Amino acid sequence: MQITAQELAGWLKGTVDGDPSIAVNNLAKIEEAKAGDLSFIANPKYLHFADKTGASILIVGNDFIKTVGVKATLVRVADPYSAFTVLLEKYASMTASTQEHKIEQPCFIAPTAKLGNDVYIGANSYIAEGAVIGNNVKIYPGCYIGAKVEVGKDTTLYPNVVVYYNCVVGSRVVVHAGVVIGSDGFGFAPQPDGSFKKIPQTGNVVIEDDVEIGANTVIDRATLGSTVIRKGVKLDNLIQVAHNVEIGEHTVIASQTGISGSTKLGKHVMVGGQVGFAGHITIADGSKFQAQTGVAQSIRQPNGAYAGSPAYDYNKQIKTFITLRNLPEMERRLRELEHKLAALTKPADE
Repeated sequence: MQITAQELAGWLKGTVDGDPSIAVNNLAKIEEAKAGDLSFIANPKYLHFADKTGASILIVGNDFIKTVGVKATLVRVADPYSAFTVLLEKYASMTASTQEHKIEQPCFIAPTAKLGNDVYIGANSYIAEGAVIGNNVKIYPGCYIGAKVEVGKDTTLYPNVVVYYNCVVGSRVVVHAGVVIGSDGFGFAPQPDGSFKKIPQTGNVVIEDDVEIGANTVIDRATLGSTVIRKGVKLDNLIQVAHNVEIGEHTVIASQTGISGSTKLGKHVMVGGQVGFAGHITIADGSKFQAQTGVAQSIRQPNGAYAGSPAYDYNKQIKTFITLRNLPEMERRLRELEHKLAALTKPADE
């Protein structure tokens, strides 16, 4: 990729501050960039690199104040982070290895499976009876697509993805390596003799369009009905989504989060790493959860922020944490006061 500052400004609807003809051919972090590299500043924490970086071009906000030490040509935009994301998408599409539209061998494709146009199926993949694969789908080596599974157009399944029978994967979905979609939910009925009897999991998983699922995440099929991942959801690596869970549109969830059965998350929810949700609860739209929050009850009020275990208001939790941190010093001062008070109230003849 070779592009000038003027061309970048045109792509990003920005303005050039410096040499419009200067060209770059690589993207780099601002602290590592050198001549010929393009970088950006979106977080104020990185402002101090502006006059140290070797980058030829920097994407910055319209309000960026240029100092004497800044040598790079600037492309000023309304939102540097979003602008750089657009460039990363273009860069990835230009530099990623492309797979031919072909079916590699050995692999198994059932006679009743239906394949769209321009699909890629990697070696050692298995496409079961009645599966329907859309146009421009990429299925990398070692994937298993179960009976009657539907995969929408332009979706990518990376190596060793497993999609159990009857599940539905939408269009433009990205599923990373090792993901399991449609495994049995954790359903066992206790018996009089103390054993547990398995409850058949007869539902499926429905993943809507434009979802991304990180490596080794597991989404269990419903006991009845569907486990549903709504459009635009982004799941990190190593997440457990239990049976009959519903995750609302454009919700983002970080690694090692666990969502228990039949819990429903609203739209635009943001979940930090290692958050745990109890089962059969409802989470309001726009809720935010700090890492390691334990959510035991439903949250009805939208757009709240929560932390701690059990979860409660984020600002109150921070104040509580500060108080807890000061407890040893508070205890010492209290003991000193107790000793002073005891001395003052001590009878004179003692």
